[in-house]
Amino acid sequence: MVQVPATIGIAVWLQVPTWIAILSTTLATASALTLLAAQRWPGVTVAVVAALTAAQLFAPLAAEPPFIALGFAIISAVIRGARTWALISVGAAWLVAIATGGVLDVGWHPLRVAAATLGLALCFAIGEGIRSRFDLFQHRRSRIAEQRSTAEQDERTRIAQQLHNVLAHSLSRISAQSSVGLHVFDTDPERAREALTNIRELSATGLDEVRGVLAFLRGDDARSTDTAPLTTQPQLRDLPELVTRRTGLGLTVTLDDELHDDLPPRVVQATAYRIAQEALTNVVRHSAATEVTIVLDRDADDLVLTVIDDGVGVRNAAEGSGIRSMRDRARMLDGTVDFSTGVRTGTAVTARIPWAGPE
Repeated sequence: MVQVPATIGIAVWLQVPTWIAILSTTLATASALTLLAAQRWPGVTVAVVAALTAAQLFAPLAAEPPFIALGFAIISAVIRGARTWALISVGAAWLVAIATGGVLDVGWHPLRVAAATLGLALCFAIGEGIRSRFDLFQHRRSRIAEQRSTAEQDERTRIAQQLHNVLAHSLSRISAQSSVGLHVFDTDPERAREALTNIRELSATGLDEVRGVLAFLRGDDARSTDTAPLTTQPQLRDLPELVTRRTGLGLTVTLDDELHDDLPPRVVQATAYRIAQEALTNVVRHSAATEVTIVLDRDADDLVLTVIDDGVGVRNAAEGSGIRSMRDRARMLDGTVDFSTGVRTGTAVTARIPWAGPE
């Protein structure tokens, strides 16, 4: 819409012979239409347009039309990664044109040659600038996608931790109580009834906790009457109740609290409670222990939680979602969880969490 009409207009204005007008218009049209292939073949496109533009320079017109097709071809080639094609083809066409013009003595003014060279260099600079901004945009988009993927993975981990804390704890106790009920169903009906009652209470509590976690994940208002309220995060003062619930069925759990009323922030307490809860769940499910001791103490700027059992030990402290959950929880607060294990020597789980929480 610019190059072809301008070529026709110049030919009509100068009243050049028909064959010259047709030749110039054909070259201008061909170079413009060649740009249609720039997206698929940017290198070939810039080479063809450069050749057609060089030929147009020698058309016998007193004034040349604007060769904007070459500018678009150069910029498009650089943006699409065909920089080498553009440099070689445009450089070769321009050198051939200068050399041929000198041989034919076309009488180009040096300022005109310098201006054309500067124009070609400007096209390359524009292409490089756009390419640079495009690469920066792609880098930012990749970084945003990576950050989003990391955030999604962190969210999955958090959801898995929440559901694991609720389901593993409740279901392991329900499994233990159901085993007791089945074992004494015929010989001790009262104890079987007690086991069934415990199962009913555990099921109700677990259901409330699951509904609370789901409401939290959905972002529901905790005061909404349409969903169950989110259960509060447990604190260290809730450990005695946990110890009481876990004691029984051949397992004795003891709490040694050296903190007394000196307690860390709530987020640290909740993390320590969950680690202790998970450690007890692992004891019930895997250790075959008869005695467990939970020790709470403070060492300088760290809260130290130790859970010691007399079971069979853990052969690989890197396996199991429970162990990963404990380590992940401590790591979120810049803390650590260590295991000392051995065959028939029991397991000691030691969690060290900064007293003031993460910085």
